Amino acid sequence: MSSKKVSVLVAVYNAEKWLPRCLDSLLAQTHRNVQVLCIDDASTDGSLALLRQYQQQDDRITVITLDSNHGQAYARNQGLLQADGDYVCFLDADDWYSPDAIAQAVAVFQQYDDTDCVLFDVDYVYPSHSELYAMPPFTSLTGEEAFRLSLDWTIHGVYMVRRELHQRYPYDDTCRSYSDDNTTRLHYLASRRVRRCQGVYHYLQHAASVTHACDVRRFDFLRAGESMKRQLQALGMGTDVMRLWETQRMLTLVDLCMFYHCHSRELPPADAAYGLQELRRVRATIEPCLLDPARTRKFGYRLMPSWVLFRFQEWLYFTLRGFLGKNR
Repeated sequence: MSSKKVSVLVAVYNAEKWLPRCLDSLLAQTHRNVQVLCIDDASTDGSLALLRQYQQQDDRITVITLDSNHGQAYARNQGLLQADGDYVCFLDADDWYSPDAIAQAVAVFQQYDDTDCVLFDVDYVYPSHSELYAMPPFTSLTGEEAFRLSLDWTIHGVYMVRRELHQRYPYDDTCRSYSDDNTTRLHYLASRRVRRCQGVYHYLQHAASVTHACDVRRFDFLRAGESMKRQLQALGMGTDVMRLWETQRMLTLVDLCMFYHCHSRELPPADAAYGLQELRRVRATIEPCLLDPARTRKFGYRLMPSWVLFRFQEWLYFTLRGFLGKNR
């Protein structure tokens, strides 16, 4: 049995319904040397009592309690402060690992000394079926290759990482939603090599989750993108990386313009007004000189010299897409 220790971050908020399956999957891991850091983010159901029961049954579980609800990224960071494993991964409170998931990832780290991140296979679990996250085949990527592929999530962000790297780049908690994606990309970018294993992360799909719901928090994507840009600038990233990210910010802006076009009437008026304000504000922060012309020259994706022209372009573009049945 490997002596390498793995710290698992489990952020918990009102997850009483799913917690037993999550925690049982961790305690049943074939790799036994695990530190399970459960951070209760001020749950109002029976989650904390359940965590205490599990803690009494197995001393590998540590329970951390927060007095007020801060969100997943902040909660995970509180656990990261106490992580003492050689490697760190996360498990959401409604998800679960295959029994060999951690062992599979550790084996890759031990086989290849230059590995800094190991991706799990991700199994999307729906009410009627499940399906694996489709990634292009690869055995090894450089950090920049993985960063590029994470921009549109050609590769996902469910992985194990060396503790030193994770503690150097803790979770970005500047937004309630989406900014923690920045952390994944920074981990990839800073890695010598990114590899994958056959351990499975079972990812329960909820129709009401923020990523699926019509919710004003979708516009957090814009602020998360700004946070990522600031971090890349602070790290002194070259023009090639900055061009990649600025182009991604532009694509995100257009995507959220479509979200607004399709769903603004479903939002409360104040939320719809906030979303439109955010779109206008962020458009003004995009640097044209950093955009990739190949990605942003076609109609609908042009920055345009003014907000009025940009808004007209987006309205016309999505209206035409609607006529063609392409809006989502």
